[in-house]
Amino acid sequence: MAAKGGKTPPSPGRGAQRSLTVRLRTADKRSPASQRWLKRQLNDPYVVAARTQGWRSRAAFKLIELDDRYHLIRKGARVLDLGAAPGGWSQVAVQRGAGQVLGLDLLPIEPVSGATFLVGDFHADDMPAQLQALLGGPADLVLSDMAPNTTGHAATDHIRILALAELALDFACQVLVPGGAFVAKVFQGGAERQLLEPMKLRFATVRHAKPAASRKESSELYVVATGFRG
Repeated sequence: MAAKGGKTPPSPGRGAQRSLTVRLRTADKRSPASQRWLKRQLNDPYVVAARTQGWRSRAAFKLIELDDRYHLIRKGARVLDLGAAPGGWSQVAVQRGAGQVLGLDLLPIEPVSGATFLVGDFHADDMPAQLQALLGGPADLVLSDMAPNTTGHAATDHIRILALAELALDFACQVLVPGGAFVAKVFQGGAERQLLEPMKLRFATVRHAKPAASRKESSELYVVATGFRG
């Protein structure tokens, strides 16, 4: 686990942020693309910090920053984590004092103390009622770090992740308590308005955010909606 006593470890400090020069000893056995990916992972300060602090993935730092900025995870809150694998966001929710944390994914997830993981598809008709029953009531916060497999074609990938975010928003509106919050990943591409407009009707405040843990070259953004109107 990342920490005890409900305290979340800090984001990578100066030492972790320094570029690490790592030689790929098996470079001759890997494709160029594989070499680039591995070198990026080995030299990424957030990957290093996640490994040393016990987070499931570097994505944990994205939620940590969003929560620091917008105070999303209230003590005792019911939190629903869509597309939860490998479990990093659920870890953060537990460590930051959520009362109930339920993660859903198509893939099985290794257990996290304080969280419950369910294998299933949030598209299933009975899933909203099933999840609310497991949470013991409507959710205070719905998280979605889901992304479809990318094609490499920016416009296509943007449309696909936007469609997934719209489905997550639809789902969130079925399970959120009035006043609740919703966070979802999107890609920059200019068509976000079709997601933002309905969000603004359903939530008091809607914002865009790009956490420092999101790679600079990545087009990913997060939409953060608070004050669900019910």
